[in-house]
Amino acid sequence: MVPYLVEDMLKQNGGIYSKSDNFRAHMMADGNLVTGQNPASSKGVAAAVVDLLSRSSR
Repeated sequence: MVPYLVEDMLKQNGGIYSKSDNFRAHMMADGNLVTGQNPASSKGVAAAVVDLLSRSSR
């Protein structure tokens, strides 16, 4: 068992944490960082990465 939650540690250290309900798609992009909450987020993460790559190749 992990002695802490990543969510709690991020918040305690001034991080911005965002989530949706369990098993719902949720992704966030900030600069070059793109992340998803779970496998349901794959499509949104892929679209954000394609968009990011297409903007950087211009």
